[in-house]
Amino acid sequence: MSSRKFTRAAGLGLAAALGLTLAACSPQNTLNAVTSTNGLNVTQNVPYGPAPRNVMDVYAPQNVQNAPVVLFIHGGSWQNGSKDGHKFVGESLARAGYVTGVMNYRLAPEHRYPDYIQDAAAALKVLHDTAKSYGGSPDNLFVMGHSAGGFNAVEVVDNARWLKEAGVPISAVRGVIGVAGPYAYDFRGEPTALAFPVGGNPDDIMPDRHVRPDAPPNLLLVAANDTTVDPYNGVTMEAALKKAGVPSELKVLPGLNHITIIAAMARPLNFLGDTRQQVIDFIETHKLQ
Repeated sequence: MSSRKFTRAAGLGLAAALGLTLAACSPQNTLNAVTSTNGLNVTQNVPYGPAPRNVMDVYAPQNVQNAPVVLFIHGGSWQNGSKDGHKFVGESLARAGYVTGVMNYRLAPEHRYPDYIQDAAAALKVLHDTAKSYGGSPDNLFVMGHSAGGFNAVEVVDNARWLKEAGVPISAVRGVIGVAGPYAYDFRGEPTALAFPVGGNPDDIMPDRHVRPDAPPNLLLVAANDTTVDPYNGVTMEAALKKAGVPSELKVLPGLNHITIIAAMARPLNFLGDTRQQVIDFIETHKLQ
C-alpha cells in the first residue's frame, strides 16, 4: 500500500491495535460496554434529516448552561462505521463538560460526496438550534472527526459553502478538530473512490484545495505510526490553512496509530496517548469565554 494513499486497512481493528484478544465481540463493543454514562443525560437517535441514518446521539453533562457543543463524526472509509461504536467519545467529551452530538451519516457507495458533508452541516444546524435544551451554547460550536470523519469535519467547516447552505452562522463555529483525516489525497483508483463522484477530481473535493480565509482555528492531530492515512495529509492541510491565514495547529502524537489515536479519547485508555488532552486544551482555548 502506498504511503501516500488512503485505503482501508484490511483486518485492522482496535483489538489488533491494542494487542488484545476479544473473541466474543468487536473491540469497539467491548470498549463501549465498559463505558458508563451514569450521571450524564443521553438522548439517542435525535433526527437531523429524513434518511434512516440522519440521526445522532447527544451526550450532555447534568445541570450545565452555555456549555461548548461538539459534533463528532465517525470514520470508516465513508462506507462503514456508526455512532453506536463511538459511545466512548460522547461520554469522554461530556465528562469534560461539553454537550456532544455523535452522528451517523449516509454511507457510500449509495451516497457519495457531498451527501455526507451535507449531513454533517444538517446535524450541526440541529445542534445549533437545540443547544440550549441540552445546556449548551448555540454560539460555541466545535466539529471533530476521525479518519473519514476528520475529512468531513474539516470540509464542512473550512469550505465556505456548507455552513451557508445549511443556515449555520459562521461565527458560531469556534473550531474544528481533525483526527488522522485524509484531507489531501488522490482517491482515483483507490477503494475509497466509491465515496466520490464518478470522474471526480480531487482538486474540486479535497479540503486543502478550498480553505476560506475566515475559517475558525483548526487542530490537526496526526498519529506518528499511522500506516492508513499518511501524515502528509496533515502537513499539506496545515500548509493550506496557513496560506489562507487560518490559525492552525498540527500535532504529531508519538506512539499512536490510526486506531489508537481515537481509542485514546476513551478515558480508560488515556495512557495510550495525548488525544483527549489535546482536544480539551483546544476547546478550552478557543471556546467563547
